[in-house]
Amino acid sequence: MDNPTLDRGTIEAIVRGYHATPFDVLGPHMVGGHLVIRALEPDAQAVEVGFAQSFSPMTRVPGTALFEAVFPDRDQPDSYVLRVTYADGNVLLHEDTYAFPPVLTDLDTYLMGEGTHLHIYEQLGAHAIEMNGVKGVRFAVWAPNAQRVSVVGNFNNWDGRRHPMQFQHEIGVWALFIPGLGEGEVYKYEIKTHYQDYMVTKADPVGFAAELRPNNASIVWDIDKYAWGDKDWLAQREERNAPDKPISIYELHLGSWRRRDGWQWLTYQDLIDDLIPYVKDMGFTHIELLPVSEHPFDGSWGYQVTGFFAPSSRYGSPDDFMAFIDACHQADLGVLIDWVPAHFPTDEHGLGFFDGTHLYEHSDPRQGTQPDWGTYVFNYGRNEVAQFLISNAIFWLKKYHIDGLRVDAVASMLYLDFSRKPGEWVANRFGGRENLEAIGFIRRFNDELHQLFPAAITIAEESTSFPGVTRATTEGGLGFDYKWNMGWMHDTLQFFKNEPIYRSFHHGTLTFSLLYAFSEKFLLPFSHDEVVHLKKSMLDKMPGDVWQKFANLRLLYGYQWSHPGKKLLFMGGEFGQWREWSEARSLDWHLLGEDPRHGQLQACLRRLNELYQHEAALHEEEYSWEGFQWIDLHDYERSILSYARLSPNTGESIQVILNFTPIVRHDYRLGVPKPGTYEEIFNSDSVEFGGSNVINTPRPTLNTPWHGQPNSIELTLPPLGAVFLKHVADEQ
Repeated sequence: MDNPTLDRGTIEAIVRGYHATPFDVLGPHMVGGHLVIRALEPDAQAVEVGFAQSFSPMTRVPGTALFEAVFPDRDQPDSYVLRVTYADGNVLLHEDTYAFPPVLTDLDTYLMGEGTHLHIYEQLGAHAIEMNGVKGVRFAVWAPNAQRVSVVGNFNNWDGRRHPMQFQHEIGVWALFIPGLGEGEVYKYEIKTHYQDYMVTKADPVGFAAELRPNNASIVWDIDKYAWGDKDWLAQREERNAPDKPISIYELHLGSWRRRDGWQWLTYQDLIDDLIPYVKDMGFTHIELLPVSEHPFDGSWGYQVTGFFAPSSRYGSPDDFMAFIDACHQADLGVLIDWVPAHFPTDEHGLGFFDGTHLYEHSDPRQGTQPDWGTYVFNYGRNEVAQFLISNAIFWLKKYHIDGLRVDAVASMLYLDFSRKPGEWVANRFGGRENLEAIGFIRRFNDELHQLFPAAITIAEESTSFPGVTRATTEGGLGFDYKWNMGWMHDTLQFFKNEPIYRSFHHGTLTFSLLYAFSEKFLLPFSHDEVVHLKKSMLDKMPGDVWQKFANLRLLYGYQWSHPGKKLLFMGGEFGQWREWSEARSLDWHLLGEDPRHGQLQACLRRLNELYQHEAALHEEEYSWEGFQWIDLHDYERSILSYARLSPNTGESIQVILNFTPIVRHDYRLGVPKPGTYEEIFNSDSVEFGGSNVINTPRPTLNTPWHGQPNSIELTLPPLGAVFLKHVADEQ
């Protein structure tokens, strides 16, 4: 074509891939009263336009891959197809992408523009839709500073020249509808930046599925087709997650809980068959999954996320993960997931330097990098970034029916100087160390989530004394439902590591927790972080010979399950894993067949969970002194601690006595509130649990005041043992 209908500058821009609005050039256009159709088809030998089975040749603009056809007798762009012939003889017939302008509604555009859209996953990402009667996929990605963005994949030989996207300036979003594509299509975005000719291919930040590592492209997936069957669970979820109900959490890593043939990951379906019955049998109320969002490196345990909207492909498809959650709910198990808004990795296909600028992260490394983990830190002060993260949180609850989020590394978000030396951080506008933008983001996150999902819970992993973590945002708090009690965890493990002969000198380490136990709504965690990096397994942390190690661990769990606060235990701790946890291998389930003490420890945990669920005094009031009363906290010389757990509604109480030495204490007198008979409902030294069976038959009270109580009973305290007592009969 000697006289194309475009000027040379426009031709140059579209051919060389830096035209930001390709719909202004490609596809059908009315020019001078005539229909003009243009197509960019690299490597094509010939291109034809077909109207109702009648094909007309297009003319190549000399020296380019741009083809053009003029139809003087047509005054409107009727439906047509393109037939492309390649040099190797292959012929491809397809709808013209540029005959379908991408559309985002005015409301969506407005909300995304101001950074308040709570469901960006409904607009961004890849969506299989039908446009003008033609099925295809609409792609949209936020990259406001890019020079050009193209969709690439197997469907176009990963050639970024073939499908450049349309830029919507007002919201910084690039969009394109590609007819003929559907679920399962693999794709990325090729981004041509303004930064020193830097060009990169990125996975979709809002992609719903991803390839199995080491591949890292996104996959088109319809996440709305799964038929859920958990209506009954959702109707009662608010009650199950309430502060006055038992919440006992089994934390696990999906890839290493158990493996098939010693090496192969279990699938989501395998986990339905194996994990759910096990957790139910053990009496836990919830499971908490280490991050399930897609991540490239197994050794990160999921905490370095590249696919925030995609469940890991290691164990199956998004539908398979939905089926797993559905099965949990139908088995009356809640599902919590670890959510990681604190940082993200530097992998090239991820969010970092996304469009040739520091889009998601701070540009100043003193604010934009996390030295501990070699990662980027989100720019919480940017509305679009906060919008991305809050939409992601909502996405998991809405699309996957997740019951709550445990927010990772909150302390690193709250403090600008977290793990930074003087001179390596930037103070806030008041000269302080608090990250005001992150605090504002966290409050907004909790407000939005609780408004949309009042029955769901949020849990903070927060290791400092930052005030009001679980206080309502209207009262100046952060708005979380629960907070991990890291101080209790640290002090308790420090105490238990001591040989019993030295424990009398550290008695206050245990009693200290009640000075602050009701300052927040705490959850008591023995998590994955406590059984890695040479910290030893829970069993191997305990001092003494093998018998004492098991006895100490049973005592520790008795203390944890009777202490105010919800419960969390990482997998393997329930049966006494000897080795530290590794994501690269299965738990050592063979131990259950080699030594009965591991199964007996399981039985001990099972009984504690049973009591925790059925005894109101152990769970009804965990966040005030109405649910707890010291009996004797001063018996440090014998390393004995006693207290009562109380049910304000029923008036019932459970007396807890803990003997932290291997010495049997005969004729131990305990003050009790009511006359009558008291019965052991739990004794960690029971032979059933692998103990020495120093147990107590039902004990009548004596009319002898003790420990400030009007009555008392005499007991024999087992070595390294926890005893729970309950009033079972009035005085005759």
